[in-house]
Amino acid sequence: MNLFNDHFQNFKRYNVPKAQLVIADIPYNLGINAYASNSAWYKDGKIANGESDKAGKSFFDTDNDFRVAEFMHFCSKMLIKEPKDKGKSPCMIVFCAFEQQAPLIELAKRYGFMHYINLVFRKKSSPSVLKANMKIVGNCEYGLILYRDKLPKFNNDGKMIMNCIDWQSDGKDMPKVHPTQKPVKLLEYLVRLFTDVGDVVIDPCAGSGSTLVASENLGRKAYGFEIKKDFCKLANEKMFTRVQKTLF
Repeated sequence: MNLFNDHFQNFKRYNVPKAQLVIADIPYNLGINAYASNSAWYKDGKIANGESDKAGKSFFDTDNDFRVAEFMHFCSKMLIKEPKDKGKSPCMIVFCAFEQQAPLIELAKRYGFMHYINLVFRKKSSPSVLKANMKIVGNCEYGLILYRDKLPKFNNDGKMIMNCIDWQSDGKDMPKVHPTQKPVKLLEYLVRLFTDVGDVVIDPCAGSGSTLVASENLGRKAYGFEIKKDFCKLANEKMFTRVQKTLF
């Protein structure tokens, strides 16, 4: 597997092969409300302790200027062409905010992704800091499967797949190196479902590198891009040592 400390738009310089699956947790453009649904808004996660230094802060500066059209263009170029055989087509999975789904679906059509399946990831609890106010709080994350014309490859053994998926969390032994890190267990479920052993998986917003770890664990060829040097360093030092690989 390979992690490049660079913007995904510079992919041509790295000779990255085209992928069966692109998975990306794109910035939600939450701005200063990034931690509003996270207990980190308060000191030690407790409202009684008052606000922490993360209150009213964004996760990172790129959260405000992420160019979704460039991302779609990248995916249109880096996914393999649809083969003639049924059940072999590629797709992309995008984790996104609830409000992002409709504009993402429309924008994807401009780049040839004419179809979608919406996903809901159901957590056992809510991280919301509003729980003390007895309001309805969110325990779900959202995503989209985007594909061109033919249904993507499904390794479901003839079983029905529900679009409401239980969130699979990692154990405490899994390092936490990114504020929006997705669990390796959840990503393994998705990678196993949409790819075969030996297929290429690309994460253009790699963050912690958990997508690469999940893909490597399952015998897929994984490539990722992460523009932030600190996240690449932490991924290399804490995440990738678990699979005993050297990352670039």
